[in-house]
Amino acid sequence: QVQLVESGGGLVQAGGSLRLSCTASGSIFSINDMGWYRQAPGKQRDFVATIYSGGSTNYADSVKGRFTISRDNAKNTVYLQMNGLKPDDTAVYLCFAGLQEGRSSAYRPYWGQGTQVTVSS
Repeated sequence: QVQLVESGGGLVQAGGSLRLSCTASGSIFSINDMGWYRQAPGKQRDFVATIYSGGSTNYADSVKGRFTISRDNAKNTVYLQMNGLKPDDTAVYLCFAGLQEGRSSAYRPYWGQGTQVTVSS
């Protein structure tokens, strides 16, 4: 019943920018953390960034200073502003959210289907 939908991916040249968004919908009581992982072809899924309900953030070292994560709690939406993109950033970007479906439910992770980001040199 819970669904996460990403948007904003695309093809850009090195040095360009993209802004990803991910909106959670369905039966949602509370969201704790929201964020992003990415997976390049033939490689494992890697952490990118996360933001907690109180506003604290974590970033992978590879994106610090270039990417900014933010969220709109009222819209159950998380954003990833990506600047100074590099070819190594090319990957499918996957949104996640740790959320409760009801007040008595445990927090559990939910995942979007992913959005493709391709950075050309």
